[in-house]
Amino acid sequence: MLDVTQAKLKPAKIAIVGGGIAGASVALYLSELGLDITLLEKGPSLVNGPPICHLHAGGNLYREISEQQCLTLLAQSIDLLRLYPYAADYRPTVVAVPKHDKGTPEQLLPRLKTLQTEYERLINLDPLNKVLGESQDYFQLFDRTELECLALQEPLDKPQTLAQWMIPVAKNADLDKLQFPLIMVHEFGLNMFRLGASAALSLEANTCCQVLTNSTVTRISPALPGSGWLVDYQQAGLNKQGEFDYLINAAGFRSGLIDDLLGFKRPRLVEFKAAYVSRWTECDCIWPEVVFHGERGTPQGMAQFTPYPGGYFQLHGMTEDITLFKQGLAASTEQSAQPKLAEVFLNKIDQSWTEPEIIKRTNRAIAHLSAYIPSFSSAQIGAKPLFGAQQIPGGDPTLRAADVSFVGDNYARCETVKASSVLTAADVILQKLISTGLVDKKTKALRSFPVSERVSEQVITLRAEALTKEREFPLSFAHINSTKP
Repeated sequence: MLDVTQAKLKPAKIAIVGGGIAGASVALYLSELGLDITLLEKGPSLVNGPPICHLHAGGNLYREISEQQCLTLLAQSIDLLRLYPYAADYRPTVVAVPKHDKGTPEQLLPRLKTLQTEYERLINLDPLNKVLGESQDYFQLFDRTELECLALQEPLDKPQTLAQWMIPVAKNADLDKLQFPLIMVHEFGLNMFRLGASAALSLEANTCCQVLTNSTVTRISPALPGSGWLVDYQQAGLNKQGEFDYLINAAGFRSGLIDDLLGFKRPRLVEFKAAYVSRWTECDCIWPEVVFHGERGTPQGMAQFTPYPGGYFQLHGMTEDITLFKQGLAASTEQSAQPKLAEVFLNKIDQSWTEPEIIKRTNRAIAHLSAYIPSFSSAQIGAKPLFGAQQIPGGDPTLRAADVSFVGDNYARCETVKASSVLTAADVILQKLISTGLVDKKTKALRSFPVSERVSEQVITLRAEALTKEREFPLSFAHINSTKP
């Protein structure tokens, strides 16, 4: 372990492997504390992984998870929104339960009321936590009569109330297929391109962090003397090496590869998922997000309808023909901490999809949503899918709230399943760094980021536009429909 006196004289050198949402956010957090951070990312830019499209401010999209996970996700989402305010699309989400579903809307209400009470408590603790609107407006119920009245109104360019946001749903959804009431909740959108732009610009503005993109870690070995690490990596065809006091594994679904380099065991799952991009040119109004509940993995799996500007919609259908894939879930083994996804999925991640599969699965997604929004059947393919693999620590595929684990005094794994967990992971890592003497014990957890706060929304938008161009997605994906009220 590094001598405490030495640590006070010289900031600890910390390597973070992986520049996804977890690695980039932890790098941002620790560099704002003045620590010496090196972020190694295999790809050309940061935050490019599984499709991110909403905060998960309360876990309302997942009926199967525990109430405690929902409360954790609520608090974590508030933290994330405070860190990345310009990455949010401030529009609500409608939760609908189809008639064919085994559940009922009433079964969702106790949890919503618990979340509303918890949100009010968090605001009382810190007024800056009021990022999801007023606590009394956290959710609202709409019966059929109210929806039929709203269907007679014209959608607004800038809806202000939850009722105004509901107008497009009331006019277009097949109400005969749904149970009532419908629930609208302040679960905002989260734009992956704007989030990536925010993180990259913040790190570039911080002299304590060195971001090394196009850098693949090839070997990790203990540094002698002491308990640090020698990290070998390849960048632009050149073999390089760095020496670090602490190592953070934030390699996402490839975290097991780093564990394997070090000989560490860790049970985990990896799941490949995809979302599909459609364009509905007949749509000329601003929508909320809409989620139609359904049993995961069945033909009636959850359908998710996420709006972007310009008539684009990101679609999820939790069936094996759309978002989920047969054999798309893999587990680690005694021989390797890295779950082995089938080669077909790795090819999709590292190379590309075939055009026939893009067409087939996107059309299936459009049909899946059209069962509830009939006029959406005229939508067309808007772009290639958003896709990636998601790591889940342990063996429970329904786990959504997770953060970090450790081996010894100088190795941490970021094990976030949802983007909202990244600051919790950073908090836990900070406490570990303090306990090992690498950081002064007087250091407090961060919820204010001066360097990041100086990055303007205009600059973030320009960088997000560059990312959409680099990754070959519509320019609209760099923008949001609704700004903070």
